Amino acid sequence: MGKTRRLNPLCMSIKLLCFGALTSAPMHFAQANQVSEEDIEKIEVTGSRILREGTIAPSPVSVVTGAELVNTGALNIGEALNKLPSLKPTFGMQNSGRFIGTSGLNILDLRGMGYERTLVLVNGKRHVASSAGTSSVDTNTIPTTWVDRVEVITGGASAIYGADAVTGVVNFILKKNIEGFSVTATRGEAENSDYSNHKFSISFGQDILDGRGNFGVSYEFATQDRLNALDNEFTNYANRELTNFDQDPTRPDDINNPDEIFYNNAGIYGLNEAGSYRVDGLWYTFNEDGSSRPLRLNYDKLDGLGCTDCEFMNLRKFSEIQPTFDRHIVNFKSNFDVNDNMNVYFEGKYARIESEDWGQPSFFTRNLLIKRDNPFLHSSTADLMDEKGVDSISVMRFNDDIGRRFEINTRETTRFVLGVEGVVAEDWDYEVFINSGTTELERANYNNLVVPNFFAAVDAVSDGQGNVVCRDETARQNGCVPMDIMGYNRPSQESINYVNTVSTGTSKIEQLNAGASLSNPALFELPAGPMGVAFGLEYREEKSRSTEDENAKSGDTFFNALGEDVGKYDVSEVFVETSMPILGDLPLIDTLTLELAARYADYSTVGEVTSWKVGLDWQLYDDLRFRATLSEAIRAPNISELFGAASETFYSIDDPCREKYLTSISGEAQSKRRANCAALGVPAGFDDSYDDARVRGLQSGNLEAKAEESTSYTIGAVFTPSFIEGLSFTVDYWNIELEDAIDTILAQQIVERCVDSDSVTNQYCALISRNSSNQISLIENKVLNIARQESSGVDFEVNYDFKTGFGNFKTRLMATRLIDRKSYPFQDELDNFEEYAGVDSEPSWSGALDVGYEYEDFFASWKLRYVEETSRFRPDQLATNPNPSNHMRWPTYVVSDVTAGYRFENGITAKLGIDNLFDKAIIEYSTGTTEESSTYDNLGRLVYLELSYKF
Repeated sequence: MGKTRRLNPLCMSIKLLCFGALTSAPMHFAQANQVSEEDIEKIEVTGSRILREGTIAPSPVSVVTGAELVNTGALNIGEALNKLPSLKPTFGMQNSGRFIGTSGLNILDLRGMGYERTLVLVNGKRHVASSAGTSSVDTNTIPTTWVDRVEVITGGASAIYGADAVTGVVNFILKKNIEGFSVTATRGEAENSDYSNHKFSISFGQDILDGRGNFGVSYEFATQDRLNALDNEFTNYANRELTNFDQDPTRPDDINNPDEIFYNNAGIYGLNEAGSYRVDGLWYTFNEDGSSRPLRLNYDKLDGLGCTDCEFMNLRKFSEIQPTFDRHIVNFKSNFDVNDNMNVYFEGKYARIESEDWGQPSFFTRNLLIKRDNPFLHSSTADLMDEKGVDSISVMRFNDDIGRRFEINTRETTRFVLGVEGVVAEDWDYEVFINSGTTELERANYNNLVVPNFFAAVDAVSDGQGNVVCRDETARQNGCVPMDIMGYNRPSQESINYVNTVSTGTSKIEQLNAGASLSNPALFELPAGPMGVAFGLEYREEKSRSTEDENAKSGDTFFNALGEDVGKYDVSEVFVETSMPILGDLPLIDTLTLELAARYADYSTVGEVTSWKVGLDWQLYDDLRFRATLSEAIRAPNISELFGAASETFYSIDDPCREKYLTSISGEAQSKRRANCAALGVPAGFDDSYDDARVRGLQSGNLEAKAEESTSYTIGAVFTPSFIEGLSFTVDYWNIELEDAIDTILAQQIVERCVDSDSVTNQYCALISRNSSNQISLIENKVLNIARQESSGVDFEVNYDFKTGFGNFKTRLMATRLIDRKSYPFQDELDNFEEYAGVDSEPSWSGALDVGYEYEDFFASWKLRYVEETSRFRPDQLATNPNPSNHMRWPTYVVSDVTAGYRFENGITAKLGIDNLFDKAIIEYSTGTTEESSTYDNLGRLVYLELSYKF
């Protein structure tokens, strides 16, 4: 098997660079004091490529062991990581179905600045992406059984690892050697619903060839069934945020006199499953026999399509709070010592992940006309139309009986890593590797309505011979089957088959990564200690191709028109890192070490970019150390941001050239707007209300996009009091500023900035098209390097491991104080920003307490997660409207998880766990399926039993 690489006698006689730059795992502190010099091992830690003694790290690193991550009822380690204070649960199991093609993804978002700015590594190497056109890695593809630990580093790390490490790095370290046989089976059940999940893993590995080599193979399976909101006790109710019908107009800004209120037993009335329509100001719906009747409404309590004290539809019927999910992973790894100074290693895996997510059926709120000569009309409806003198009615309908839309995403990932590592010339550690990965995706969307077919089927007439047919002759020739939509379950199966289709999209993502590096922790001796250095080169290719069905590309289905993204790029890089002890063995300076790193990259897309890092480690004495880093990181635009094909969307806007909105402003601003509108050809007095409906738009990538740049710094301290064995404190302040952030602009901002500029010759007007009636007919929205972000905070960590006569304890407290999280839509307007610290899923304070206990063969644990209350609204929103709702805040959320188990002498281990021990309900008015509410568990108490066997 792979042998430990030892320091030569010279190295063992000298204090290593950065001594005391310890990580936060307490076991490491004890080990550093116990091992002898001849057993000192060189290890590469996240944030540096220089091999160092023990776990000496140049940057703040939080370490979570694999055993801690799997000590939960969650299906994957990404779910467990998302509960750390430093990570925002942007994409987890319960909220991954928000967009087309994303169901089942678990993607990490460090500091909440965008998942695309968090670099995920496996054994310090890149991993092929799981989402087309991006670099985002689905943690479901990482083998849970073999994870030794996960290291999380905060701050820009592009100088060490390359692009994407803007907010930091999450590095999954797998076990080097696999020994023995193990099998584990887990079943979990929720108390408040019929939700259950299952996990199974089997692993085998052993040394071979007299210990010179090692190999391991494993298989993992995990599954869960979907769960509807109405099938869960905590989400089985109806509510809707509506206008405060009793608001006192004399107290417009009183917090106790809000603009809107969450009403229980409220929902949608104007859109239902049977169909609804309005005639002469009154609303009607259809009975099951197709006859009409008035909707039961309190007309004084209607707000848009919503109502209270009324006959309504509960949209939670179509809300899945957990998707169907299956995961299969096969892993193989081996390594072999060719000689004492050369080790060859190989890693291979295949992962197949399938997720099924159910959404709403198709629906229509306008333009669905039923004419008077439609033979499906019930006499009651026909009589009403005759009485009111109308020749058609416009039906609004939720097409549940035609079929709920659902999506099945299948992702297959293969990855292979082949490398050689060892020692040359006694002191030089080297590594050469090639890393290849492929992800193939298939997205199948069922019950996707073909809109032209649907409109043709609904517009039925009699052929004069007693037959009901489609009015459009061309549609009849193409197989049109007439459809009766006036009442629930009225459509025939034949007509349903005619209007529905399955739309399938496929993607293929490919990554090729090769690199070589050399490092020497003691290149030569400086007065304060040896100087370390590492350097190397790396090459990477990224490819992504997506294809769509013709019906999805054309825009004829209920989807908007989907574009096909095809693109690729390559990058060649060189990097260097050095560590120089500049002072040592002085009063209050045991060691003062300067860390320097730089990386030059040449992209085929954005050209040449450079990133760098400066670090300083100051060890006052054995117990106390200060550390600081300053770095500049880059993120090159991904394939979607560069090559993304135009996809159709629709925007709600107010045309600033309408007289209605011109008169709402005054002075020079109005004069400039009028002049620019005239320059665009819009006549004076133009006041067309066309913008009451949504305006067509196209969203696409931008070949002119350039790299984002971030500047970050950290300042921290590590205290490991020698008088209390096993105790450590760390505190680190971090600050990240991102410039030239790639983002899109709100459609309203585009149309306003077009006419508020000095002339109409600007980048915003170039994105707008007007038709011959002077209406905006198209808004093109490309990604631009236009935004800015700032974030800062303080991380705290306390570890204390201690032994007693009645067992051993291991404790850890991690907490984060988020000071600010600003987003600037336009980076040149520093007074115009949105503050997210303390808003929605980004609390000002969050923390996690872990307590582990062992006594002989018995073990137990307790986890406590704390999330401070947050506001539903940003400060800038409250500045203009201090009382928008009666639901102003998400309350403080505290959840406890516990486990207890026993290891039997025959190799069997039994463990019982309870997640959400006290059955903490999800926050009121939420389902936990949005980005804003995903912090909160939506299952309630989950009990699971785990049985394992090892030998």
